[in-house]
Amino acid sequence: MKTILNLFVALFIPLIAMSQTQPNYDESKVPALHLPDPFVSEKGKQIRSVEDWEKVRRPEIFRLFESEVYGQLPKDFDAISFEVVKENANPFPEAADLEEVNITVSRNGKSHTLRINFFLPKFQKGPFPVILLINYLPTYPDGKLVDEAFWPVRELIQRGFATASFHAETVAPDDAKTFQNGIISTLYPEQIEKKDGLKAFGAWGWAAMRAMDYFEQHPRIDAKRSVLVGHSRTGKTALWTSANDPRWAITYANESGCGGAALSKRKYGETVEAINNRFPHWFADNFRKYNGKEETLPLDQHLLPGLIAPRAVYYSSARGDQWADPKGEYLGIQLGSRIAAEIYGKKAVFEKSFEELNGPVHHESVGYHIREGKHDLTWEDWRIFLEFVSNNL
Repeated sequence: MKTILNLFVALFIPLIAMSQTQPNYDESKVPALHLPDPFVSEKGKQIRSVEDWEKVRRPEIFRLFESEVYGQLPKDFDAISFEVVKENANPFPEAADLEEVNITVSRNGKSHTLRINFFLPKFQKGPFPVILLINYLPTYPDGKLVDEAFWPVRELIQRGFATASFHAETVAPDDAKTFQNGIISTLYPEQIEKKDGLKAFGAWGWAAMRAMDYFEQHPRIDAKRSVLVGHSRTGKTALWTSANDPRWAITYANESGCGGAALSKRKYGETVEAINNRFPHWFADNFRKYNGKEETLPLDQHLLPGLIAPRAVYYSSARGDQWADPKGEYLGIQLGSRIAAEIYGKKAVFEKSFEELNGPVHHESVGYHIREGKHDLTWEDWRIFLEFVSNNL
């Protein structure tokens, strides 16, 4: 009898455990959604005016995201300096001027230097609108500055944009064991033990804000026409960065999925538990409380676009990227656009259901597209997004 019991445990218990951790890709198994109302405050106050939104409801929602999802993004430091260096050859000498910029930030007697690679249209004075890509890929081992399949510098320059990028790992390594070995341990060590302390997403967002500091003082840049772009994990970062920093005119999150564009409470594809287990260094420690318990979240991602409104927000998905939950991403912007529409009076209503989509949806200050294919940031994504930018910048 004992032998049979042991055999049962050995054969069937792992299968049961496996079935519990397999991602759900069946819409019929998505639980009924009970989402917080953006227009009702924690004390039951109806939110109908810009003043009520900005003084009452928005601060409530921001605190929840900061405490329960992303963690803090500290903004204080003692000094910042910029140095243009020449270490690498310009890959586009006929079209662009290259600035390799070391940004050094000091706080409490310690400093950290990050590098941005910055291209400006050649033979033109500007000022130019600027597009910043947060690049989560490691620095290229062959020393090249650009992967044009991911960051189409030549095309952006031809369209009159200045464009820059930095590698996230140079600010906070994308590793659960070493992510603190950057600005966190150097500049903000007091954040390490906090349950809502600074994590990798906040660190990468902090770097994007320092890049913006550089843009603002640049004579050839119109920083008020600025675009922040992130793909996948840095799409999540871009959204949280823009919620913290109102200097970005347009924020683009491509296939940002769980913890980004997609609704967590759908429990479709990548879940809160799956992402926290695999990437425990991305979100605040408090986010782990909701592993397998998304229904207890006091918020959801449809509230995130409201933290950025009335500035423009753009989402995109890929049909072959079910792990990121394309429908959940669309619902995030469809529901989230209500703040832009009902509080700020933007033409931002998504009338079609996800199943009815037959092309990009570009409104005033909000937009979305879905393409065929898999998880990637492609020229097709950039091309469609730039059509939105041309009407919103």
